[in-house]
Amino acid sequence: MTVRIVVADDHEVVRNAFAALLETQADLSVLTTVADGAAAVRACRDGQPDLVLMDVRMPVMDGIEATRRIIEAGGARAPRILMLTTFDLDEHVYDALTAGASGFLLKDVTAERLFDAVRVVAAGEALLAPTVTRRLIAEFARLRPQTRAASTLGDVLTPRETEVLRLIAGGLSNPEIADRLVVGEETIKTHVSRVLTKLGLRDRTQAVIAAYESGLVVPGGTV
Repeated sequence: MTVRIVVADDHEVVRNAFAALLETQADLSVLTTVADGAAAVRACRDGQPDLVLMDVRMPVMDGIEATRRIIEAGGARAPRILMLTTFDLDEHVYDALTAGASGFLLKDVTAERLFDAVRVVAAGEALLAPTVTRRLIAEFARLRPQTRAASTLGDVLTPRETEVLRLIAGGLSNPEIADRLVVGEETIKTHVSRVLTKLGLRDRTQAVIAAYESGLVVPGGTV
């Protein structure tokens, strides 16, 4: 399958460079490039991409608000959003993730890392750049009040599903979780799917946020 992409960045050189790189891959196709968040929202409405490479800071409408509107408009069928930022601890990235983004990339990313990230996020299979993403989410979750009670998660999830969610929040992949819990990888895939469905989450990144915001995982704690 081909991943259809919209590139949104207010710097022409940057967006053209990303688009040109993505077009070198047979399984990646750039539908259009846009220079602001409002145009990104329109492009998603009209073109139905699978993924948006979204700059955080743009004129007319920033990437965070654009992400929120795209997710709200598309619901379960909304494209994945992969944020672009200059700094790995950009203060706006947590807001973007809570708005529905699935991960983020630094703008100085290598070509191979860009391709891998787009494929990973489009598939919804794993956290993007887990060490950096975990650090960022943990830092900003620490500064925010809990918005979801851990007890509520316990009412919705089974004990095993709760444990799987805790390990997802630790950045572990499905094979790593399977090894930790001494079960098959297919069993873990089933648990992950049930966690996302029961909590109304789109992907693993949103699961991490839910785990931190509920207090299920404590920033700086061990997994």
